[in-house]
Amino acid sequence: MRERRAAVVGSGFGGLAAAIRLQAAGIDTTLFEARDKPGGRAYVYRDGDFTFDAGPTVITAPHCLEELYELTGRRLDDAVELVPVRPFYRLHWNDGETFDYDGDAEALLAEVRRIASGDEAGYLRFVEHSRRLFDAGYTGAVSEPFLRFSDMVRLAPELAWLRADRSVYKTVSQFVTSQRLREALSFHSLLVGGNPFETSSVYTMIHYLERKWGVWFPRGGTGALVRALADLFADLGGELRLSAPVRRIRVSREAGRPVHLVDTDARAGERFDAVISNADLHHTYGALYGEEPRAKKTRRRLERMAWSMSLFVLYFGTDVPYDRDVVHHTVIFGPRFKEHLDEIFNGTGHGPGLPDDFSLYLHAPTVTDPSLAPPGCGSFYVLSPVPHLGHAPLDWDRIAPAYADKILASLESMLPDLRRHVVTRRWITPRTFQTELVSYLGSAFSCSPTLGQSAYFRPHNRDPRIPGLYLVGAGTHPGAGVPGVVNSAKATARLVEEDLAG
Repeated sequence: MRERRAAVVGSGFGGLAAAIRLQAAGIDTTLFEARDKPGGRAYVYRDGDFTFDAGPTVITAPHCLEELYELTGRRLDDAVELVPVRPFYRLHWNDGETFDYDGDAEALLAEVRRIASGDEAGYLRFVEHSRRLFDAGYTGAVSEPFLRFSDMVRLAPELAWLRADRSVYKTVSQFVTSQRLREALSFHSLLVGGNPFETSSVYTMIHYLERKWGVWFPRGGTGALVRALADLFADLGGELRLSAPVRRIRVSREAGRPVHLVDTDARAGERFDAVISNADLHHTYGALYGEEPRAKKTRRRLERMAWSMSLFVLYFGTDVPYDRDVVHHTVIFGPRFKEHLDEIFNGTGHGPGLPDDFSLYLHAPTVTDPSLAPPGCGSFYVLSPVPHLGHAPLDWDRIAPAYADKILASLESMLPDLRRHVVTRRWITPRTFQTELVSYLGSAFSCSPTLGQSAYFRPHNRDPRIPGLYLVGAGTHPGAGVPGVVNSAKATARLVEEDLAG
């Protein structure tokens, strides 16, 4: 296998996990990253002693990461410390009511009784339904590549019985009647780029997944976990090339095998037996393989698919800690739920601009790890889901400053005098996703996780038309989220190993 070479394009969690698995299997692996640090969307911004994780902040199913170390007899705990987050999230409505969402069954049941006393029995039935979907849709499928329709058929009876054709919100509504509890049990699909009114109910399994394995945060930030994985790859003998964007890939055939010729700014025509793309799907087929005739049909298909919403993310540091005012993760619901999500995901109702209101996710990592800010200070990011550029082609360079001010003003009911205490801030917009991350339409989570775009119907882990091309990350099976992309790497790496060995 050492005679075989693999190129991994993109060092997000999916690319890192795939590169580690391939290098551990004895395949000479080179990992290309366009930016100056590894991590892809899990980038790290710094301003003095303030540290801001740019992307993923919720670590669930840590065993997926532990497996990468166990491949070579190492331990994740020796490389990075994962700290439990309690409560998992605090949900906050605009009238001031809150709901602490936690993995402790009794504590969560007490919260259900408090805000929806008549829904206790229905909630317990929902937990059991979530467990069954977890068993069917995660345990038996999450790291298996769905290359044939028969792979889908194998799971169809169980998923049909569990009504995977229903949306997350409709399924939750079958069990509980309280509108607020319905929202509380539906928001998880937003964490993987899905509209709870359109995303398959399979994603209600996240409720059980978090209860089973908890919610964690790496000490030192998500960037510390990325650095640990990059070090593991290097320790195994892999080569990580930073500031090395791949410009073009051509495919030839030699001795009956595909050969991929990779062009970067530093060198042209570097030969690899396999390419594993962790880049944006549309960029992979439209730019990297843009000269390959077999890629054009896939590119056209991608342009017809539904794509996830985009994000406006504001990173800010304060000269006070606010550690008694908020918990680590806060989800803030706006005054509207379905109507607002329709505007974000489908571009309806708001005309040429943005909705007047917003729902927010506030990340306050210094509540758990004060080292991410100077002493006595706080490090934050606040995320606002917004339409992608296909639905709202806005001039974000112009509107971003006022939008950031509006978000900060809205947070002052929770963080008193916030704007007066902000000492540094920066943001990323849908244009950032489109330009720096070459994401199609500025989408933040690739193609949407609807039933018709999941499993077999999602772009496959191994390309069916271009031999030697494989996919990892949010755009392929099983989808977005850290467990999703790390498990995509497990499925894809196994295919690469089998094909190169065969």
